[in-house]
Amino acid sequence: MTAPVEPTASGTRRLHPVIAIDGPAGAGKSTLASHLARRFGFLNLETGAMYRALALKALEGTTALDDESSLMRLAETTHIVLESRPNESNRVLLDGADVTARIREKDVAEAASQVSVHPRVRAWMVERQRAMGARGGVVMEGRDIGTHVFPDAEVKIFLDAADAVRGERRFLQDAAAGKAPTQEAVLAAVRDRDARDRNRAASPLQPAPDAVHLDSSSMTLEEVCARAEALVQEKISAGT
Repeated sequence: MTAPVEPTASGTRRLHPVIAIDGPAGAGKSTLASHLARRFGFLNLETGAMYRALALKALEGTTALDDESSLMRLAETTHIVLESRPNESNRVLLDGADVTARIREKDVAEAASQVSVHPRVRAWMVERQRAMGARGGVVMEGRDIGTHVFPDAEVKIFLDAADAVRGERRFLQDAAAGKAPTQEAVLAAVRDRDARDRNRAASPLQPAPDAVHLDSSSMTLEEVCARAEALVQEKISAGT
């Protein structure tokens, strides 16, 4: 039985830890988060899916992705729900409609990157993410989880890999899905995304000072998962 972990910044105690996984595009954050959620019976709280859902709503309407005020008005009338499913990715509902498959498509992913640079939009998202994860027992992956969303997370992992390695992984994923971009184009897209994430004014991508840095460039998926599992188990055991 898992004992309560340390008090949070608000002074309350979580029954289970918050696991924060940050890192650049293509590092494998989503795969690791999904694995850890299944392994420990936690909720995989996909923050990226929330940005994608809002971006999809903007794409399907008349809201410009560079208009922060309009995006905020859109956000305030938006209801996003993540439903956990055993052995599957979360089901994502946008205003009651199932958009699970649609938000994984390239145009929505690119739009989400543009939406996420706006400080007020990020603040709106963070408020909801904190509410969802307040009791712990969640795995959250993104680019500012350990630095901004949950700076008091009990486990912080910064998952990284060389940009060439991440580009190759994305290329192979696209090829397996029947998409046909060149490897050079995929690598260029990864580097462009890196530049936006690292240089944005609001919560830029950077490791938290107390995060464990995992460079997966020369690690197998099994090795990454085993290392992360050990970190989580160590924190759980320390609370007993």
